[in-house]
Amino acid sequence: MSTTSRKAVVLLSGGLDSMVSAAMAREAGYELYALTIDYNQRHRVEIDAARAIVARLNIGRHVILPLDLRQFGGSALTEDNIAVPKGGGGADIPVTYVPARNLVFLSLTLAWAEALGALDVFIGVNALDYSGYPDCRPEFIAGFTNLASLATKAGADGSSFSVHAPLQYMHKSDIVREAVRLKLDLAMAWSCYDPQPGNQACGLCDSCRLRRAAVAEVGAQDQTIYSMS
Repeated sequence: MSTTSRKAVVLLSGGLDSMVSAAMAREAGYELYALTIDYNQRHRVEIDAARAIVARLNIGRHVILPLDLRQFGGSALTEDNIAVPKGGGGADIPVTYVPARNLVFLSLTLAWAEALGALDVFIGVNALDYSGYPDCRPEFIAGFTNLASLATKAGADGSSFSVHAPLQYMHKSDIVREAVRLKLDLAMAWSCYDPQPGNQACGLCDSCRLRRAAVAEVGAQDQTIYSMS
């Protein structure tokens, strides 16, 4: 394991992918700072999951930043009158896409990294088993990395930022295997887009379906409670 002792800011939603990404950064020896965006999302229970992950990974500082994207709307995750799809993924970008979310979130992550003097940022995006979101693509990560140097004083002074997406080319089952290898409790991470009473996961949204299928494929233990089971 590397012992870089460099600072890194991890974008931590509280979901499975962000948990594994943060744990991989910890394993690589980074001094971690966690940023969670409270964007008034339908599934705000994931913020509590982020707190639990921070405690588990012993991250020294965790900023939960309020940013009310319900003011903009445009997504089933920020508008109660748009239903979260329960029939599986389709060919089109789903209504759970939040306009430019990862661009906005990574910009905030970069801002904090620059303030800390950190040159490394981690994000848990995935381009294989995902819902077709454009801001999860490798082209987006590469483009933002270039933009980071153009948009910052640190970049103008000659420093180069690294945007790490360690799960980029993993299938969801590989991510579950990585969580098991890292001895992470899968139930600590929240995936469901449409929480049910008692903070149970719906089990039927695209995110739940991907997670349940991957856990079953791996044969991993996941104590997440689903309302439809």
